[in-house]
Amino acid sequence: MALIKYKPRTPGTRAVVKIDRSHLHKGGPHLPLTVAQSKTGARNHFGRITTRHIGGGSRQKYRLIDFKRDKDGIPGVVERVEYDPNRTSHIALIKYADGERRYILAPKGVKSGDEVRSGADARSNRATPCRCATSRSARSSTTSR
Repeated sequence: MALIKYKPRTPGTRAVVKIDRSHLHKGGPHLPLTVAQSKTGARNHFGRITTRHIGGGSRQKYRLIDFKRDKDGIPGVVERVEYDPNRTSHIALIKYADGERRYILAPKGVKSGDEVRSGADARSNRATPCRCATSRSARSSTTSR
């Protein structure tokens, strides 16, 4: 993740630092894994504004994330890494060997083409960012945060 620093041409751009997003997917989301997200615009069931300064903005689709990672023993490949407007982390689209696709929260340093494993067989001698083992199968010498 690279940072882009702007030249101080104006007082407003003097302290601007942006995140480089050139490695993210340029197109839209995988549509079967999205659902419509409704917003109230800060209005209650009478239609009256109950909170000021809320409303507008562009429409967002909610991406269905696989938080459980329960596809044990089935290897997957990262198809692409995407921007998610609903959270501060990036998401990765995974295509499993049986043809199913799922979104996961993208680990740091993951690229398209990386292999993803979960379950008891996800243990390996080297630490890779796309391995997700259960606590029961973790080695006793492994440290966790």
